[in-house]
Amino acid sequence: MAEPRLRTVNKATAPFDVNKFPSSLVDTLAKNVVYMMATKQSMSLEGNEWEQIFAECVGADWKPSNVGLDDVVLDNCCWGAKTVFGQADIENQDKVRLICGRNAVTYSYGVDNYSEVDPNELGKMVLQIWNERVSAVRQVFKFVRTVVLVKSKDYKDYLVFEFDTIRYDPELYYFEWNKRGNLEGYDKNTKKHKFTWQPGGSQFTIIEDIPKERLHISVKAPEPIDKETLLETIHFDKSWYKIVSDKIPDKTDEVRKQDRLNAYVEKLTE
Repeated sequence: MAEPRLRTVNKATAPFDVNKFPSSLVDTLAKNVVYMMATKQSMSLEGNEWEQIFAECVGADWKPSNVGLDDVVLDNCCWGAKTVFGQADIENQDKVRLICGRNAVTYSYGVDNYSEVDPNELGKMVLQIWNERVSAVRQVFKFVRTVVLVKSKDYKDYLVFEFDTIRYDPELYYFEWNKRGNLEGYDKNTKKHKFTWQPGGSQFTIIEDIPKERLHISVKAPEPIDKETLLETIHFDKSWYKIVSDKIPDKTDEVRKQDRLNAYVEKLTE
C-alpha cells in the first residue's frame, strides 16, 4: 500500500550542512588564535577554549556539559568540541584519536574482573554505555555533531572538521586485548582499528577518519605583548586590588553551628 500524502510536513533543518561552516568561521578562529598567541605567556589552546571559540564562530551558545556531547548549542543542533595535536605533516593527516569520556563498566554493569569476561562482551558493554549517552542527547537535539580542531605543535596550523555523532552497532565490531592491557575494537569488514578502552581509568577513545572536506587554516604568529606594556595599557595601579584580611577570622557561634550541621549531613550521605 502506498504511503498517504500529507498536506503539510514540517522538516527540521540544521543550521548548516555538515562541514559547510559559515564563512565567518575562518576569520573568527584566526582572530582568537592570534589574540591568544599575543597575550599568553605560554601558548595553549585547550578543549574548553575551543568550545567557546567555536560557539562564537557559528553564533551559538557555549553550555559546558558533563556529558561532553552538547557543549555548544544552536537551536536544534548541538556539538561536542574536541581538540588534539596533529602530526608533523598536518596537511596530509587523515585520522585522529578522540578521547570520548570514561565508560565505566564496573559502575554501569557491576563488572570488575575483566579478565574473566569475553572481550567481545566487554566491548559490547563499552559501546552500549556510549550509545546510551548519545541517545540521551538525541532526545533533546535533532542534530548532534562533533567538531574537531587539530592543532600543530607550534600552534600555527589548524584543521577543522565535523561529523554526525552516532551510535555504534556492537555486532559490527570485534574486540581483543593488546599488549598494553587495553581493549581494542576493530571493524569486522575492514579490520580497521576503531576503538580503544583502557580498563585502568575507563577512558574510551574513538579513531575517526578526517573527511576530505576539512579546513586547513594557517595563522601568522604575532609578536607577544609584553606584560608591563599590557598593564600600562589598562592603567593598572594599586586601586585594582585590596587586602580583605590577613588571617582566618574567629568562628562565631552561628558558623560553628553550621559546621556541625554540614558534618552531620555529610555523614548521612556517606
